[in-house]
Amino acid sequence: MTLREAEEGKEYIIRQINTDDEELNAFLFSLGCYSGEAITVVAHRRSGCTVSIKDARYNIDTQLAEAIVI
Repeated sequence: MTLREAEEGKEYIIRQINTDDEELNAFLFSLGCYSGEAITVVAHRRSGCTVSIKDARYNIDTQLAEAIVI
């Protein structure tokens, strides 16, 4: 299941990030978004979703939300 399919307010553990872009992987890692880390979808939006990672909130687009497998 990806973040696009996740329920709002429920905590999940990231299983993997499906991307071949090393720069994107490095960016996500700097946010604390990597395998084994907890993530919560705060709200779904038309253009993506708002997530909470380590007590910080981020807006991510639909394409990125579909690359994060939980």
